[in-house]
Amino acid sequence: MKARVKLIEGVSFVGQSESGHSVVMDGAPEAGGKNLGVRPMEMLLMGLGGCSAFDVVLILRKSRQQITDCVADLSATRADTDPKVFTKIHVHFTVTGKSLDPKRVEQAVKLSAEKYCSASIMLGKMAEITHDFEIVEG
Repeated sequence: MKARVKLIEGVSFVGQSESGHSVVMDGAPEAGGKNLGVRPMEMLLMGLGGCSAFDVVLILRKSRQQITDCVADLSATRADTDPKVFTKIHVHFTVTGKSLDPKRVEQAVKLSAEKYCSASIMLGKMAEITHDFEIVEG
């Protein structure tokens, strides 16, 4: 896997993925940014959410659950001093579907966290990561 991050101006960058997609990243105004894009650490957190939600959806579909939506809400705490790594991350899944089996949803979240989500497993070496979920009929 490859990626490229190129300076635009100030502390704004464009990140380009090997798959051909781009995203603008920028620093906070107090660090010289213009608030033109997502902060790099926010992107890291969103990557964890995307990786986990991807796994949960695929696992539930493979187990023939009628899933119609999945939202991962993430909250993180960072260290107060440099390097300001994530110290705690919580992922709350809202899984929507028809007659979803809570045990299957729980298992999907657990499998993602412990076996499949590379981002979660990697960040879990530094931060305490917790998960929970709710099921919405629909």
